[in-house]
Amino acid sequence: MKLYNSATHKKEDFIPHEPGKVSMYTCGPTVYHFAHIGNLRSYLMEDVLEKFLRYDGYDVKRVMNITDVGHLASDADTGEDKMVKGAKREHKSVMEIAQFYTDAFFADCKKLNIKYPDVVQPATGMIDDYIKVITKLLDTGYAYVAGGNVYFDTSKLEKYYVFNDHDEEDLAVGVREGVEEDTNKRNKNDFVLWFTKSKFEDQALKWDSPWGVGYPGWHIECSCISMKYNGEYLDIHCGGIDNAFPHHTNEIAQSEAYLGHPWCKYWMHIHHLNTNSGKMSKSKGEFLTVSLLEEKGYDPLVYRFFCLQSHYRKSLVFSWENLDNAKAAYDKLVARVAGLSDGGEVDQAAFERYKAAFIESVGNDLNTSLGITALYDVLKADVNDATKRALIDSFDQVLGLDLLAKAAALQEKAAAPVEGAEEIEALIAKRLEAKKAKDWAAADAIRDQLKAMGVEIKDSKEGTTWTRV
Repeated sequence: MKLYNSATHKKEDFIPHEPGKVSMYTCGPTVYHFAHIGNLRSYLMEDVLEKFLRYDGYDVKRVMNITDVGHLASDADTGEDKMVKGAKREHKSVMEIAQFYTDAFFADCKKLNIKYPDVVQPATGMIDDYIKVITKLLDTGYAYVAGGNVYFDTSKLEKYYVFNDHDEEDLAVGVREGVEEDTNKRNKNDFVLWFTKSKFEDQALKWDSPWGVGYPGWHIECSCISMKYNGEYLDIHCGGIDNAFPHHTNEIAQSEAYLGHPWCKYWMHIHHLNTNSGKMSKSKGEFLTVSLLEEKGYDPLVYRFFCLQSHYRKSLVFSWENLDNAKAAYDKLVARVAGLSDGGEVDQAAFERYKAAFIESVGNDLNTSLGITALYDVLKADVNDATKRALIDSFDQVLGLDLLAKAAALQEKAAAPVEGAEEIEALIAKRLEAKKAKDWAAADAIRDQLKAMGVEIKDSKEGTTWTRV
């Protein structure tokens, strides 16, 4: 497999630290509100990556955190803790908010066919690990205590900006919008490892530490959770492109300072889902959720299909028109699969040939749009239906579109008797007789009667068809 590595800015052959095994970490949600579909695009593409690696023969272990403390509103070290903000909004405790939105997040994932990770670790369950790592960073001179808080000292690093060479002026404290000056910092890019009560007197969740009662910073969580479950070497770290700085940059700084060697080799960043007015976010009011899609009559897998038609390193523009186009294409795809006959022998040589083409396509930097194309190639191929069904089932282990199940449901619906069908057919026959007799008033009256029953009829050369509306 080839994967674009954000750390090197190029597409590279994927070679795991341990042959045949992949350690994978995905930044989980901050569970203070529902996930919007822009958030879920990242998890969906990470799911496809994990499933493809398994499909390609790797033994994968995917770890995800749940951020239930320490994530401040600015994504850096300023503003209110997002969990406290959510608790105030709903007049509940932080832990009640965390549990409710964790459950809601995984319910959305299930609807989108996103596999539950091998390890899910809430940040609040790792306090001793944070203290252990922070203590070593202090002992080795990579961290310092100031104003009651513990900070990571970025001046100790040879290179801090690992993903991009930022303009120093743009990142200066007090210059970039949303950044408040923290006078405790020795350097403007230093970040908090541990907050004490000097930060928030009313912080809901607090723990004892060698530096005072407080709570961990957001960035230390992912490093410690990954190292606990995936060890000292991580193969792939995933997340949205907005996590590259400062979150992932800070993860690398503290992890490699603690370990004393390179930590993660491959970094995968998924780009934004945008609306016509820009990046989707909870703060802008464009708060589109999976539940809202369902309320509007969309199967969540239509949204999955919509995402798979684009590449993860391209911004994707969401509109209801674009989603309608995806729905029409998905419905047609399911209908074509439903038209395949059951039974017969699988042509194994053809199966292996098309499977290899699928692996080559998707294995080229997770090119899911080419994976969809490979699916259509199978449907058009000069092979029997048994082979086509076997290939669709195989590809769907990665694509996660439930094509055979949806096709079976469509076939079952088509075969099921329709309530009132005999009466409808009788009225249509009566209308036909009226038309033959040129009794147009009677024919129109029957059409109106059918319309009142919720039945729409269409006349053609082949005869009259009807559907319920």
